[in-house]
Amino acid sequence: MAEFSLRTLFNRPSETAGCDDAQPVLTVRDLSAGYNGQPAIANVTFDVWAGERIGIVGPNGAGKSTLFKALVGLLPHQGSISIRGASCRESHGMIGYVPQYEAIDWRFPVTVWDVVMMGRARQIGYILPPRRRDREAVRQALERVGMWSLRKRQIGELSGGQRRRVFVARALAQQASVLLLDEPFSGVDAAAENDIFQVLDVLREEGVAVLLATHNLVQAATHYDKLMLLNSGRMLAYGPPARVYTPDNLAATFGERIALVRDGDQYLVIPDQPCHDHDEHRLNHRHRITT
Repeated sequence: MAEFSLRTLFNRPSETAGCDDAQPVLTVRDLSAGYNGQPAIANVTFDVWAGERIGIVGPNGAGKSTLFKALVGLLPHQGSISIRGASCRESHGMIGYVPQYEAIDWRFPVTVWDVVMMGRARQIGYILPPRRRDREAVRQALERVGMWSLRKRQIGELSGGQRRRVFVARALAQQASVLLLDEPFSGVDAAAENDIFQVLDVLREEGVAVLLATHNLVQAATHYDKLMLLNSGRMLAYGPPARVYTPDNLAATFGERIALVRDGDQYLVIPDQPCHDHDEHRLNHRHRITT
């Protein structure tokens, strides 16, 4: 897997669009993208509103990471992407992005403070030093995610959960309208997962829309406002979990991996095999999902 350097990620700064709750914060129409001329996602269309938490669910190779890379402009694409009416080019810079943990070069020599300050690059410019308001924005962001006390620590010295919180702090300082998290819970323990959800609650209060790629079906049903089911680059369903989690939709997404049994006002989800090696321990039990 190709690595992203921290410098590359942080040299894509963003700016804040004006808030208008009468329209979606993110509008995507007929989005298609791929690699080496081969399509990986095709004709994906959806809207996201301010403060919403969206779970992107699908098996390996479904197109989740490709979708995120297209949204932030890391892949050539067709179709339209707009943050509150802004152009596609402008909108790419209004989206914060945390790639999969394994895709980042954590050896890059930079402190927690520096990482979050890089989120202010557009406001600061590339020549001038940070101003008082920039330092204040970084301080507030680090305090919101509980990382102020570690601001002088090298990013490579942090735990997996702490590193993810630092990237979320960068999005807060960046004032991104939308944040993409690619498998943020992969490889973290329950305590770190809880910490991340507390940070996501802060983002909801800030009106930041968050899209998370996940393999945890039960978590997706109980912690997200809407779900998107992806498979083979196609969006199969999008909407509230109770409407998305149907036998036909799950069968189209996971095939024989998932059995779904209706039990009164609940669904009994029975995974026959894990969708991801890292999540085997999460999917080897029966789970009830209230509809």
